[in-house]
This record gives sequence, structure tokens and C-alpha cells, in this order.
Amino acid sequence: MTKQTDSIVRESLDALLEDETFLPDLKGETREEAFTSLVSILSTPNHVNKSFLRVALQNGSVVRIPAFRVQHNNIMGPYKGGIRFHESVNEKEVINLATLMTLKNALHDVPFGGGKGGVTVNSRDYDAKDLYSICKKYVQYFSDIIGPDKDIPAPDVGTGDREMDWMMGEYKSIHPGQSYRGSFTGKSVENGGSLGRREATGKGVYFSFRYLLHDFVNDRKTWLSERNSIFAKTAIKCSEKKTLSMAVQGFGNVGSVAALDAYQCDLLNNRIVSVSDRNVTLYNSDGLDIPGLVKFVENNKGDLPKSEEELKDADVKAKLMERDDILSMDVDVLLLAALEDQVHKDNMEDIKAKIVVEGANAPVTSDADQFLSEKGVIIIPDILANAGGVIVSYFEWLQGRETQFLGEEEIFNRLFNKMKTTFDTVLPQFFGDPFPLRQNCYIHAVMKLSTILYRQGNLY
Repeated sequence: MTKQTDSIVRESLDALLEDETFLPDLKGETREEAFTSLVSILSTPNHVNKSFLRVALQNGSVVRIPAFRVQHNNIMGPYKGGIRFHESVNEKEVINLATLMTLKNALHDVPFGGGKGGVTVNSRDYDAKDLYSICKKYVQYFSDIIGPDKDIPAPDVGTGDREMDWMMGEYKSIHPGQSYRGSFTGKSVENGGSLGRREATGKGVYFSFRYLLHDFVNDRKTWLSERNSIFAKTAIKCSEKKTLSMAVQGFGNVGSVAALDAYQCDLLNNRIVSVSDRNVTLYNSDGLDIPGLVKFVENNKGDLPKSEEELKDADVKAKLMERDDILSMDVDVLLLAALEDQVHKDNMEDIKAKIVVEGANAPVTSDADQFLSEKGVIIIPDILANAGGVIVSYFEWLQGRETQFLGEEEIFNRLFNKMKTTFDTVLPQFFGDPFPLRQNCYIHAVMKLSTILYRQGNLY
């Protein structure tokens, strides 16, 4: 993974400790004590809940599956975070992701705390009935700690609206007569979910790139040209290109939606020359038929074409390449929407993109982040770029409580306005500082959390 979030919290607080304009009432020894408390509170989770789900499978066997629900911090509101179904899930990973959720919600001023769940399982190894049993068991084991005003799970890698529907149904059965609509978000629209929730993360990811390059840079080009910033030079250079070449790693819910938005965008001339998934990289220097690939994936269990015959069936022209070849593509923009640790010390020198967008959580390790930033590569970090899911989850939670539901266009307008507010807060400082955008985002998030903790008297 990238640098562990507890280290990031500590570094952010070290920087803020020296800034006497932040929490100016705290001085001298009292300030030192308060910041020691902040480090302890924000670098560790409130609760780590772990169990082994006992699941009876359709084949008659019984398995024990590791499962987690980490609740990092709820100073801003109920814990909030997805449930990941993946064979790599482990306690350390879930703690890190829960901490990231706390910071992400604080950065975007969403009134939720940070939580995360995970089950160490490969969804592809089980049929629907067995996955249903796993989902029910997860809710049964953790039913006392989740709920609309306590901890609100959502989809993550390996889960979607189907799993959230199953889980909410089980929660309702366990808690008859209690409020249940807000117990899970990311549900199907028919089951009380919000329009646009499935596409929200991908749309937010592309919007973060589009807003940076089209809106922010174009409106402030003179100001940016006066900054002594290597990142400002990169942004101006990319904004002046007639065509922006783009590669998208990962073609699931996030990557495919972001790619389709890029393909259809009339504000930037994007040419998506490469996409990849767990099996293959596809490349076409003239640009790929993204709508055609989206249609193929929908009809083929989520996989891109991986043979000449399948490319022919999809009516898509592309060169078949190895899965990881996409990372070294000579493109302007690399959008990472697969899993963590994709760009690391062993391949960071192969990255040619000038802008990297983190659609996934922690796809760039700390070594690679530092190396690329020193070269002037702009990395739009996960905490900033992929918050669309949790923002629209908040809208869904509100709609469930009010039983009033918004149209899709209104949802996306609210999403983009929410993200725009965050960008307009962090981007000016980023282009005025020598620090990478990630560090600026973390400092803003930690400032928000620290202020609330101090105001509520939680530092003594």
C-alpha cells in the first residue's frame, strides 16, 4: 500500500503544530499535549471487529471465512465505508482503508466518520446462493455495531447493489420494527437506493481531472504561470494540448464509467488509447470504442475482450497486450481504477503519464508518489478523486430518512458542486506550494478533524 495513513496523520499534525495560526488558543506545553492527543486519536481506530464467518455452502461443506469491520473515528458522524469482498483482504488493509475514509469525509465535509469492512473471499469462486449466505452471515455477526445512526456500510471491490440489498434485508429481519433504510447505501434503486450511486465514484474520478484541467487551469492560467511550481507548468502544458491521450487501468464500475465520461466529454478532447482489466490490456493509437467495450463487458461477466475472436464479436479494433503493459503507456493521463499498489518502486520509472488520477484506493505507493512528484507529475490522490461514492451515499442516506428521492441529474449536479467546493479549497494552495496535492489534502482533512475534536473537548 501507499504510506500507511497513521504515518500521514502524524506528518500532517507535525506540520500543523508549527503553524501557530492553527488552533491559536493552544500555546506552549498545552499545545504540545493537545497535539500528542490528536496523534493518538487520529492514527488509531476506535474499534477493530473481526470474526470468522461460519458458512454452509450449497455443496454441503462448511467454511470459515475471515471478516472485518473497522470503525476508525466518528467525530463527524456515523462510521461510513464499504465492504470489500476480495481474497487479499486482511486486518491491516481494512484499518488503513477505514482511516482513509475518515480523512476523505473530513476533506469533503461529509458528516460521516470513517469505517471499512472486508471479507477474505473471491466472489468469482461462489455462486449467487453461496454469496447470499456469506452476506447474511456478515450482517448476523456484525449486526450489533452497524445501523443507520451507528455504522453504514456500502459497496466496495467485489460487492454491489445486489449484496447491499441482501444485507439490508437481513438487517431488517434482525431488527424488526426499527429504521432500516439507511442501514446500507449503494442499494438498488428499487430497494431504496439513489439514482446515480453506481456511477458516482467513476463520474467523480473523471470530474476531478476535467475540473482541474479545463475549469481551474483555464480560469487561472495567468496566475498559474506566475507560480514557481513544477506542477503548474505540467498543468498548463497539458491544458494546451489539442488532444489528450488517456489510459484507464481497471474497467469495472469505476474505470468503465470514468472512461465513458472521458469519451463523451465535449470540454476536453480526450482520446482513450488503452484500457485494461485483470486479464488483458487493449490498445489503439487512434482511440478505443469505449461504448462498444462497455456493452461487451456488461454481457461477458465483467471481462474485456481477451482474444481476437472476442474483439471481433465486440466489433472493436484493438491490439491485445499483457495486463500490466498499460502502466508504461506513453500517454498524457493514466487513470488507475484497479487495486492498490499498482505503481511502485519497481515500475515507477516506467510511468510516462504527466497526470495520474487515483480512481482506486492507494494505487500509488509512497516511494512512487515521491519519485513521480519530484518529476512534476500531478497525482490527483484517491482522497480527492474517488469520493463520489461516499458523497452520493450521503445523499442516499438522506433520501432514505426523508423518503424523498432525487432525479439522477440533480444527484450528479449536487455531487459535482460538492467536489468543486473541495477543489477550490485545496488547488490554489497546491499550486502555490512545493508540496504534492496528496499532502495538501491530508493537511486540510486533519485540520478539520482536529478542530472538531478540540471544540468538543476530546483532547483532554
